[in-house]
Amino acid sequence: MTEPGKQIDNIPLAVAVIVATVLALSFGDALIKLTSNSFVIWQIFVIRSLIAIPCLLIFIKITAKEPFRFPDAVVWTIVRSLLLVGMWISYYVSLPHLELSVAAAAYYTLPIFITLFSALIVGDRITGLGWISVVTGFIGVLLVLRPKTGDFNTYAFYPLCSAILYALAMILTRTKCRSEHPLLLSLALNISFVFVGGLAALYLSTLPDDLRQGFLLSPWSAMGIPEWISMGVLAVAILIGSIGAAIAYQNGPPAMIGIFDFAYVGFAVLWGILFFKEIPDSISVTGIAMIVGAGIMSLRQKRQ
Repeated sequence: MTEPGKQIDNIPLAVAVIVATVLALSFGDALIKLTSNSFVIWQIFVIRSLIAIPCLLIFIKITAKEPFRFPDAVVWTIVRSLLLVGMWISYYVSLPHLELSVAAAAYYTLPIFITLFSALIVGDRITGLGWISVVTGFIGVLLVLRPKTGDFNTYAFYPLCSAILYALAMILTRTKCRSEHPLLLSLALNISFVFVGGLAALYLSTLPDDLRQGFLLSPWSAMGIPEWISMGVLAVAILIGSIGAAIAYQNGPPAMIGIFDFAYVGFAVLWGILFFKEIPDSISVTGIAMIVGAGIMSLRQKRQ
């Protein structure tokens, strides 16, 4: 019997949504890597979210059964949003300097952090098979990343930082923001993007011109039709990503949903081949196979 007021998990919905979410996000991240010489990161944050926010408000107006309200857990919603903004900053900074598959592999140590944080913070039990799936997934990531090869550099630590921030944000979604509407969480996230990106742009405008270079510090670029189309696509991707992640982690245990987050790595390999001619070798393919195997073992763990 379910406790009064307690939300019941919907595992099939959570799994389907997280796979669709990482598909959209991985495509958006590939597009950001592709256009990193055209935009500064803060321009992406501000313009992308200024496109997304009106869409969210209209959708909320159309679908809402009750008048618009602020989230009940306002403070936790803000903390969650800032964690996710920090996550995206860390990951995006790495993209111009790493192959997409390498950045994705380093980032996808996150299910390990989600599993561990789920045990430490939420109290989820990790079975022996669960630990095997974590170790297998981690080894698979290492095979793709191969720290001793020339692909590994200091920028590979940025996706690791983003993995920790994302894991904390998703645990917070389940423990403190579970009752919040995903659209409100997405709206709060996009407002945070505009706020942080706007503050960063104002600060950078005070720097001397000789320092304003690179993906973090460059001036804003002029926007033509191709640039606006790119921003529109990125806005759609962030809408799907921010809403989807909230839905998935509200409806399924973080340790399980975190394993399905691994699908991002496979999508990143696909976009790497299509957009950047980054063809994985046999060792990378073995690593991806181990990551998929880790997801299957995680499912079996939940049935025990």
